[in-house]
Amino acid sequence: MLVFWDQNLVLLAVPKTGSTALEGALAPRASMVLRDPPHLKHAPCYRYKRFLRPFFVQAGGKTPELMAIVRHPVSWLGSWYRYRNRDDLVGHDNSTRGISFDDFVVEYCKGDPAPFAAVGSQDKFLRINDGEIGVQHLFRYEAWDQVTAFLEHRLSLTLTLKQINVSPDMDLTLSDDVRAHLHHKRGAEFAIWQAGQG
Repeated sequence: MLVFWDQNLVLLAVPKTGSTALEGALAPRASMVLRDPPHLKHAPCYRYKRFLRPFFVQAGGKTPELMAIVRHPVSWLGSWYRYRNRDDLVGHDNSTRGISFDDFVVEYCKGDPAPFAAVGSQDKFLRINDGEIGVQHLFRYEAWDQVTAFLEHRLSLTLTLKQINVSPDMDLTLSDDVRAHLHHKRGAEFAIWQAGQG
């Protein structure tokens, strides 16, 4: 999470949406960088609203606008799948080694998925208690030109991003049946992506 106090903006770090690259480029300009622990770095909207927003209001009388990036659900799940396929996770409960992408997605769709497919929800990350989207500026991961243009204008800078934390390339083709199952079971994930600019 990055806080830009003078510009009245907080960038929430939705996992697997390029937040590490943005942090690398923007941290020197941020008033506050929340890197650790992970549940603070990746604090969702409802946690921000409950804990951090009151603190910012009390500290300086500001209610910063929130920005986040949302990724197409298949691409987002593919990134998690590839990330959890890395060598240092082999033998751990959350490793996807030896599991097909179809099987990973089917498991993700369950109410209580196995650890390897328990990756959360972009929809739940971005919603606040009353069900509305909790950020004022929501961009699609697939529209980096719009993300860059917004940040450059808002922060008065030229943004140069480097790829960081990139997972290895793998085949991420979903069968038609599994893609339809994902749409049926996790339709909210597609709806929140549709709500993003781009």
